[in-house]
Amino acid sequence: MIKYLLLTTFRVSVFIAAITGISQAQDYKYGPTDKDFAAYLFTYFKGNAVKDEAVCYAVSTDGYNYRALNNNSPVLDSKVISSTGGVRDPHLLRAEDGKTFYMVLTDMTSSKGWDSNRGMVLLKSNDLVNWKHSVINIQQRYKGHENLKRVWAPQTIFDPATQKYMVYWSMQHGNGPDIIYYAYANADFTDLESDPKVLFKPKSGKSCIDGDIVNKSGLYYLFYKTEGNGNGIKLAITDSLTSGKWIEQPRYKQQTRDAVEGSSVFKLNQSDKYILMYDVYGKGKYQFCESVDLDRFSVIDKQVNMDFHPRHGSIIPITGKELQALTARWGIPTGIELSKRRNPALEGFYADPDVLYSNKTKKYYIYPTSDGFDGWGGYYFKTFSSADLKTWKDEGVILDLKKDVSWADRNAWAPAITEKKVKGNYKYYYYFTAAQKIGVAVADSPAGPFKDSGKPLINSRPEGVKGGQEIDPAVFQDPKSGKSFLYWGNGYLAVAELGQDMISVKPNTVKVLTPDETFREGVYVIYRKGTYYFLWSEDDTRSENYRVRYGTAKSPLGPIQIPENNLILQKDASQGIYGTGHNSVLQVPGKDEWHIVYHRFNYPHGIQMGDAAGFHREVCIDQLFFDNKGNILPVKPSL
Repeated sequence: MIKYLLLTTFRVSVFIAAITGISQAQDYKYGPTDKDFAAYLFTYFKGNAVKDEAVCYAVSTDGYNYRALNNNSPVLDSKVISSTGGVRDPHLLRAEDGKTFYMVLTDMTSSKGWDSNRGMVLLKSNDLVNWKHSVINIQQRYKGHENLKRVWAPQTIFDPATQKYMVYWSMQHGNGPDIIYYAYANADFTDLESDPKVLFKPKSGKSCIDGDIVNKSGLYYLFYKTEGNGNGIKLAITDSLTSGKWIEQPRYKQQTRDAVEGSSVFKLNQSDKYILMYDVYGKGKYQFCESVDLDRFSVIDKQVNMDFHPRHGSIIPITGKELQALTARWGIPTGIELSKRRNPALEGFYADPDVLYSNKTKKYYIYPTSDGFDGWGGYYFKTFSSADLKTWKDEGVILDLKKDVSWADRNAWAPAITEKKVKGNYKYYYYFTAAQKIGVAVADSPAGPFKDSGKPLINSRPEGVKGGQEIDPAVFQDPKSGKSFLYWGNGYLAVAELGQDMISVKPNTVKVLTPDETFREGVYVIYRKGTYYFLWSEDDTRSENYRVRYGTAKSPLGPIQIPENNLILQKDASQGIYGTGHNSVLQVPGKDEWHIVYHRFNYPHGIQMGDAAGFHREVCIDQLFFDNKGNILPVKPSL
């Protein structure tokens, strides 16, 4: 009966969150999301000796096997960042912008007694290596805390209701119970904006400490320790952090009879599984438990391995580049292998890349489909910039269908872009697929923001075409005539001349160019030494045999001639590379140097994913070569 009441109580609020778009995934602009993470960072302290009351780091690539960084020595100096000379209970959070990190710590050394501390430390970083810190003494900072005895285990969570970061922690006053309080941090994360308020107090009136809140599907799951009252982990749930309306669950969540503390929950990368971990402090070990619903947990101790003995800490997912930066600073621990592969070019799941060199910024840009969503369900587009075609910077979301486009809110696929000078200024015209139609958005910068034209540009099949989809646009500016053309199609290839405004199609210019039966989708057009090259993808993106062919023409309107041996990019099973297709091509300015940018199944696991490999793809770059007759030579895809 309790579980039924819980579900009905929150069903309305979950529905409201769904229709209003309140979710962390939808509100972020920069940085990675769950689909892009490749590793984990564990931050912890080691023990009750003063030298061990400091922040330490460990890393993992699978979420189960962790290795300490810096030889298990502190990565921050407690004497510098604290008022007591020691810190405990580090909690780490990635901010909503994806690129900022917040850490909060108990400002305390146990050598002075368990009731000796009155404050906490707030830290902020953009790289997980360099941190700015602030110390907040609750007793000195706020009135009414003269009998404050201790301030323990602060943590941080983003509250979408206020668009602020909430810091919450437990405090004991006099002989009363430990209660979990909260206050919102200021914009710089250097101070608290207001007096502490009660966040949670069990109905039993007993103490609770070590609160850890997880946001799952619009509900907030608070795991806490019943201090002095069973010494176990219990759970309370709410749909509003500051409402005071918590539904307390009756059972303990730890899977041991030993006393535990310092629980923390993290989600496994690219998985629906959560890990509840806690400190079995009497035995000097951590225990990991696994759950999908955050209600029923099973022990997975046999899968977990560490070369250190942590105390109360937290784990967050990180990207491969962030892992490289951490190991560059503190060394690569034994047992952790870093990828030395050239590809993929972009971290995370992305596909259908369109590439541009901007004459305005003198940088290269890749515009991909945001992949990793079940059933190709992505709804936003990002871009990545580079000065050297090697290191790519995430420039953030440039177009969000749910926020920026009125006529479609789903299936954001396969964009294309072109740069054009208009009245002396560069303009960027971005053609994109949304809900199986093609739209166009315009910006003054290659990194946006882009403004949608307000309606689809292409929303029906050409006359005479019976099947296929209106997807996969490609835009081409003809260097001979100065005209601009838009190509598109799945199952067929169509072209139309664009109007002078670049957001309309000239009437009566639509033409079907389908080269042969191998054409599936993803056309791309280039011009080299008097010849127009048409590249396209064959087969299905879910197939390991997805591949690229090409044809040539003397005009951007065809007809397309099919050369012998026109298969130029395909799988390489000997290297474990599959599903290579949907490409664009880049010419390095001023040179006869060409690169092909394409996607493949994610390496090495994609081939084992079945149809899901078709929406868990990654972007790669390899050089493209021509022979002395102008034929495109087959590309050997590289790792």
